[in-house]
Amino acid sequence: MTAIPMNRSVMRLLIDNKAFLALVLLVAVSAAMSDNFLTSDNLLNVLRQTSINAIIAMGVTFVILTAGIDLSVGAVLALSGAFAASMTASGLAPWLSVPGSLAAGAAMGMVSGLFVAFGRIQAFVVTLVAMTVVRGAALVYTDGRPISIGGGSVADAFWQLGGGYWMGIPIPIYLMFFVFVICWSVLHHTRFGRHVYAVGGNEQVARLSGINVNRIKVSVYAIAGACAALAGVVLTARLGSAQPNAGMTYELDAIAAVVIGGTSLMGGRGRIFGTLVGALVIGVLNNALNILGVSSYFQMIAKGAVILLAVLIDSRSQSSS
Repeated sequence: MTAIPMNRSVMRLLIDNKAFLALVLLVAVSAAMSDNFLTSDNLLNVLRQTSINAIIAMGVTFVILTAGIDLSVGAVLALSGAFAASMTASGLAPWLSVPGSLAAGAAMGMVSGLFVAFGRIQAFVVTLVAMTVVRGAALVYTDGRPISIGGGSVADAFWQLGGGYWMGIPIPIYLMFFVFVICWSVLHHTRFGRHVYAVGGNEQVARLSGINVNRIKVSVYAIAGACAALAGVVLTARLGSAQPNAGMTYELDAIAAVVIGGTSLMGGRGRIFGTLVGALVIGVLNNALNILGVSSYFQMIAKGAVILLAVLIDSRSQSSS
């Protein structure tokens, strides 16, 4: 009689940790197919390449937990990166240019949140429009040309954020885990985090229980914007310039990482740890396919199949619960 409940609990455990199991399996297969995969240089390279998507995805997780979506993060990354590059080129120190870029990203996200919360417009439509407008603004601001961060001590200090090392580990990896710790702490150890889950679980009940739903919605879009801006700063620092077309399709990779990590697109369920693992799954998959010499066209197909499988598993798990 106890076998059935035990089997169900095991299945639930496997489903809840599907992203981590997929990551372990992917690492094992990649290591078996290539001797270069488990080298320290390659693993650090995977983490550094994953860091930008992971930072964006952790911000997007807040939005999706409220049953929203944000398609504008790639464009916000581009415009925020352009702001950072121009401020650095003008001689502004990183301790001023970086917070300024983050504030700009948060403001762009906040505007989307205001339309979603108070305009009662679907998040998909609002952020699709925001993506177009902000992308256009990035092209206007840069005049369609890259903006170099310039040279000198200020530019060198800014470059460290994307290309520097500390104790043999790239700085972007530290930033990725710093953002993870902050987001994990906010979601799981603050009243705001509990309210985010409540709004995504049942917005009407959350409103009746006294939660300021509109404020929560505006806040999560601001968080997503700030995370996208930080990713833009890291990317700009690493490249040494801001590219007007930076961040194209990054929003899709971020949403994919969130979904693969187990966060429900219906809101109210998910973990920031799962998002980090989901970003690592995408990063490892891309790296393994590159090492094996697989065409970038087939890589897109493989990534789409992984995302579809994650959504299918999520849908089946919700229908069975």
